[in-house]
Formats: sequence, structure tokens, C-alpha cells
Amino acid sequence: MLLPLSLTRNAPFLVSILIGLCLTLAACDREAPDAAQEHGALQGEKPSLTGEIDAAMAGSLLPAVTLTDLEGNQINLAALQGEPLLVNIWATFCAPCKVEMPMLDDLAADLEGEVRILTVSQDFKGSDAVGPYFARMQFKSLPSWIDQDGALGLAVGSGVLPTTILYDAAGQEIWRVVGDYDWSSAEAREAILAALASEE
Repeated sequence: MLLPLSLTRNAPFLVSILIGLCLTLAACDREAPDAAQEHGALQGEKPSLTGEIDAAMAGSLLPAVTLTDLEGNQINLAALQGEPLLVNIWATFCAPCKVEMPMLDDLAADLEGEVRILTVSQDFKGSDAVGPYFARMQFKSLPSWIDQDGALGLAVGSGVLPTTILYDAAGQEIWRVVGDYDWSSAEAREAILAALASEE
């Protein structure tokens, strides 16, 4: 669809507004203190994880979005074709995202060599927000990539955090989970391995 020239000139501004609206709709509270957002995890409660595996977008290609790590190194996501990827889009201001992170860290260790798990932060403050969080949590198997402009969420058509997408080695989406999911479950591991086996 062609945009009017006036909208095209203001594209960066419009993108910022769209991201803000999407995050608001996703019910991630940017202003809540960390202690409040992590309340359930601190209390040792089993969180209610409501996301479901959805293959409606199967076949969509891995987007060519540039990501940056905590040291300032950059990578184009599309260049990672050649191996299966589980891409988790998250943010430090999103409580459900932070519930998932330790589970994804364990899953990354468990599935090492079978699927590469990437976490991609949408934090507007970039490494200033992500660096201290990763340092505090001391994840052993999760790499920390940052998409400060929120381009990845827009590219995959999801304004909800967290969103996690499984791609095959050819860079094609197999399925996604919009919302939080129990990545510590045997069902999650089996769903990933079964999906990848069916693509071989």
C-alpha cells in the first residue's frame, strides 16, 4: 500500500507512536517498578501462562532486521538462516516476558545444537535497561540482542509482548506464540522438536 508523502516523511514518528500504542494494548506496564512486576515470581507462585502455539503465519520469512548486543556488535537477523531459530521478542518493562526468561534460558541449554534461541529486547532505553537486568539474572545460555526501535515487532506483525516465533533452517516461520507460554514444560520442548523434525 502506498502512503501519502506527508505520512512517508513522518514515518519514524508514526512508527514510534504505533509501537507505543501496541505496547499499551499488550498491557505491559512501562512505569511499574521491577519489584511489582516480578511479584508473582518472587512469591514462588506458578504463573498463569495463557499463550498458545499458532501456525497461522507459517511460511513467513525471517525479517532482515538489524540487532545490537550489549557490547554494540550488530547482526542482521536474516543472516542467521541455515539453522533453526526460536526468536523471543520481549522487554524489561513487561512482567510476563520476565517470567519467561529463566525458562527460555533453561530451554536454550537443553536444546543446544538443535535450535538457537535468541531473545530480542524492545526496550526504548536499549542496553541501559537490558544490561543491568541480564547482569542481575545471570542467564547462562541466553544471548541478549536489542532492537531499540521496535522494528522486529513491526516486521513480524505483532504488537504483543512477549511474542516467540519458531523458524526453520530456511528462515521460514513454523509457528508462533503470542503472549506468555510455559517454556519449561515437556510439551514446549516436544512441540519445537516435532516441528523441526517435520521440516526435514
